Amino acid sequence: MQRRRFLLLPFTAVVAGCGPPNMGAWAPDEVVARAAYASDAPPMVRLYTMVSNRTGAGAHTSLLINASQQVIFDPAGNVEHPDVPERNDVLFGVTPEFERVYRSAHARETYHVVVQTKIVSPEVAEMALRKVQAAGPVQPARCTLVTARLLSELPGFESLRPVWFPKRLMEDFERLPGVETEKLVEYDDPDKFEAIMSYDGPETGSRP
Repeated sequence: MQRRRFLLLPFTAVVAGCGPPNMGAWAPDEVVARAAYASDAPPMVRLYTMVSNRTGAGAHTSLLINASQQVIFDPAGNVEHPDVPERNDVLFGVTPEFERVYRSAHARETYHVVVQTKIVSPEVAEMALRKVQAAGPVQPARCTLVTARLLSELPGFESLRPVWFPKRLMEDFERLPGVETEKLVEYDDPDKFEAIMSYDGPETGSRP
């Protein structure tokens, strides 16, 4: 199989905070439709919080949504891959393998990733999908604020506050009923070249 490139530009901006967004990224309709991935997993909302191992401060917030298709809302992020088209901070074609690479690429010697998953109804998942598609592009340093506001508009998430700091949103999200939390810790090279290059495009799952 031909190996495809996975670019994280600039990687330090993504993991050190909400970096400069990939402004104007707008994949064509046919590219988005071709890449769309429908997961067999339950409808869900999954919050990622990148946390500094040195200071304990939150550095970045992003969101996976599994609805009629699975996407990652990466506000003010710069993840790019030819098999994962982007429209205003929404990454399409999020297979289980890409999701694994995504979270692994953000965990390194200086940062770890807290992953919080909440199962929701298909209707709430679809509402979340529509909201993230309408939210971007997000300006630098507003990744958590935009994500928190978006979530607070969903049924079952009304208790979330419009906060600026990733760890505060993480703590509020943890209080929601039914949330499952895990922490990903890795101590590999900061540039994460091996993890970045490990994604070879979609091989499993189905198309909507």
